[in-house]
Amino acid sequence: LRTVVQNIKDIVNTFFPSGKVIDIVDHKIGHLTATLPYPFNEELQGIANSSGIPLGEIVIFNIFYEIFTVCTSIVAEDKTGKLYHARNLDFGLFLGWDVKNNSWTLTRELKTIVVTLDFQRNNKTVFKSTNFAGYIGMVSGVKPDLFTLTMNERFSLDGGYVGIFEWFLGRRDGMWMGFLTRTVLENATSYQDAKDKLSKTRLLAPAYFILGGKNSGEGCVITRSRTATLDVWDLDIKKGTWYVVETNYDRWKPPLVLDNRRTPAMKCLNQTMQENISLPAIYDVLSTKPVLNKLTVCTTLMEVYNGHTETYLRECPDPCSPW
Repeated sequence: LRTVVQNIKDIVNTFFPSGKVIDIVDHKIGHLTATLPYPFNEELQGIANSSGIPLGEIVIFNIFYEIFTVCTSIVAEDKTGKLYHARNLDFGLFLGWDVKNNSWTLTRELKTIVVTLDFQRNNKTVFKSTNFAGYIGMVSGVKPDLFTLTMNERFSLDGGYVGIFEWFLGRRDGMWMGFLTRTVLENATSYQDAKDKLSKTRLLAPAYFILGGKNSGEGCVITRSRTATLDVWDLDIKKGTWYVVETNYDRWKPPLVLDNRRTPAMKCLNQTMQENISLPAIYDVLSTKPVLNKLTVCTTLMEVYNGHTETYLRECPDPCSPW
């Protein structure tokens, strides 16, 4: 965690060599944790205390996940009605290229702090998550026998930078994406309840929430602005929609030419066909370049039944797309 935080500081100092930005982070930002709801405020302080890293730097470490997460998420249903949910977690875009190792510096370092967590209440599992140590939000998770959930960043002019800046200035009516996903994983009582909460809560940053349930047809991509739901793309087996795929672009718009992971992923799923879909098959889809790329930290596979989850650290052999 220290190495990752230091890397982020080095990147900031590259753009602001005076060191004043980091000085503000160390001495001003930490105080803002008091404005966060319980238990997030206490957890950030606890991580700072146990790691010896200034509280402001822990806050910035958590903020980075609101604005630099580039991912591919899939929910698919097989012919028997069984649901699968998987994602590639891509992180570190433009955050330092290591020429020697031909990789993104932060992407490589993040692999050392990937953890699988089991959140319990009264000695009983509430949900499971694959996460980064030190990050208190949730980028993916499964609530056993109820639903699975991942979040992807949504690139927008009204982006995370705007919401975060407003938060710094004192406007606190929007929720951090990672805090919302964690709150939903903790408290939602059904697929529909989770869907409603993800659709209606005001956010600090635009996002895609990819949600899977336990019954046939329960799977969707929720496209969010900071204040509203713009689109819900549901599984619809009767109409032939047996999977949904989300990268980081609205489904009704073409993806960026330099970052088209959606088309290869959909092509692979179509070639696999519904009768052959499984977690190993989806792993193969997520291993196809450029869906797998130099930014890919790990691949997580989830089944809602009994809360099954497995995560694999990834390396993309050359030749490989940088994103």
